[in-house]
Amino acid sequence: MSLFADYNLPFAIALGLMVLLGLLQIIGVGDFEFDADIDVDADGMIADPTSAGIGGALTTLLGLGRVPFFVWLMTFLLLFAGIGVSVQGLAEGLTGSPLYAWLAALIAGGASVPVTATLVRPLGRLLPQDETTAVGLESLVGKRGKVTEGKAERGSPARAKVRDHHGHAHYVMVEPHEDASVIAAGDDILLVRREGQTFFGVPLAERKLAPMG
Repeated sequence: MSLFADYNLPFAIALGLMVLLGLLQIIGVGDFEFDADIDVDADGMIADPTSAGIGGALTTLLGLGRVPFFVWLMTFLLLFAGIGVSVQGLAEGLTGSPLYAWLAALIAGGASVPVTATLVRPLGRLLPQDETTAVGLESLVGKRGKVTEGKAERGSPARAKVRDHHGHAHYVMVEPHEDASVIAAGDDILLVRREGQTFFGVPLAERKLAPMG
């Protein structure tokens, strides 16, 4: 049985995609972020309200919030390819011919999702602390984000989404760094400092025009 036979095409593609994504991640080109919108940081960052809904329950069930999405995706692709090729080998041994590629892909996909979720749960506990979603507030200073709700003015913070160095989304309250500055919803910002639970940021467009000294 050849991996590159027509009946194994979905699994060959999965392995090829896994290798490609791995190479892109290594050279720093890939940005494979997934916003599971589940924020369990204990330092006071705002959890996304959708995490209590169906989407949050689904991502939790799939194990998407337990490890970085890149780890989840690579695990899924490897399992999908391995299970798929095994299914085809079993079918050929029992019936003398492999299954249709689409049927084998459905079986492998259906089996890979729960197996991936099962594997990443203990994996999430084994990862070092700095590889989990729990990060300190101070580590978000210097990160880029986007104002998602409201208009940020001095004394009147707005809600912004910021990603940590693992690609996980956090929701924080942001005020402009400059007293006279106003940051509207949808503006990209750079967090430059924080006081307590409030961050202070500068709009990226404004920073390009007048870099801070």
